Amino acid sequence: MYLQRRNRILRQSSAVRDLVAETRLSSNDFIVPLFIVEGEGIKQEIATMPDYYRLSLDTLVIEVRELWSMGLKSVLLFVKCDDARKDNLGTEALNADGLMQRSIRAIKNAVPEMLVMTDVALDPFSSFGHDGIVEKGEIVNDATVEVLAKMSVSHVAAGADFVAPSDMMDGRIGAIRSALEEAGYHKAGIMSYSAKYASCFYGPFRDALDSAPGFGDKKTYQMNYANRIEAIKETIMDVEEGADIVMVKPALAYLDIIREVKNAVTVPVSVYNISGEYAMIKAAAKMGWLEEDKAILETLTAIKRAGADLIATYFAKQAVRLL
Repeated sequence: MYLQRRNRILRQSSAVRDLVAETRLSSNDFIVPLFIVEGEGIKQEIATMPDYYRLSLDTLVIEVRELWSMGLKSVLLFVKCDDARKDNLGTEALNADGLMQRSIRAIKNAVPEMLVMTDVALDPFSSFGHDGIVEKGEIVNDATVEVLAKMSVSHVAAGADFVAPSDMMDGRIGAIRSALEEAGYHKAGIMSYSAKYASCFYGPFRDALDSAPGFGDKKTYQMNYANRIEAIKETIMDVEEGADIVMVKPALAYLDIIREVKNAVTVPVSVYNISGEYAMIKAAAKMGWLEEDKAILETLTAIKRAGADLIATYFAKQAVRLL
């Protein structure tokens, strides 16, 4: 049989396949989420996230030094606030000596070059477990945005390079940008969770931080997973308000959204490969239903292929070792 074109020629060996690969992963693609708790000497495995841990400040520093030595250059911080410090206004989030602020300083003192990003939302600090202030059973927008802006300034004052608002309140990117400018923090970046969906895959994360909503759900501010055009609208508005990086969250059930967002904006697109997605691979691998290492690389490659410039993932260390 005579064929003018044989496409399999470019698949015939690993050397050829690597040579013509369209999508490549590297350590520069990854943002490492870290969960931080009060105490000392703590490295506590999260039951619903095997091989992932809550860290106290001393073990956090050890972890960050290891990450840097592996070529991982960016971390995204989340803190577990003690229940006694939680209230409806998220007061502890503004504490200049709070756990988040101390964590930022500890990392910058240990590894000054590490890019530090911080979660900006009220749910870890809220007695209601919601991302905003609650009034008469409603998560109110504008009062919440005022606190988020102050929270962002507090993080940057402590040394954060980027703040990452994950709350999905209307207008918060513009308010945060204005607050940072007014405070003189002209070099501080904003990585906005622009298209964050109300997803069932967040469960293990909420276990990690004890931040599940105390009533109802988050569907009045996080997006309906049935919607696509809305994601583009939200993302473009965030860019217009001053976001430097935008994010799509979750990842695997939203690869179409990642591509749509990538095609719509000219800023870097980040994606969060979330806790439920991590837990599914870990659980299936434990049962012997799939090969963990191969599943990790295929998943992360698919996310990047869809259009992600940056990937926040709990697999970052494993992926770098595999690469």
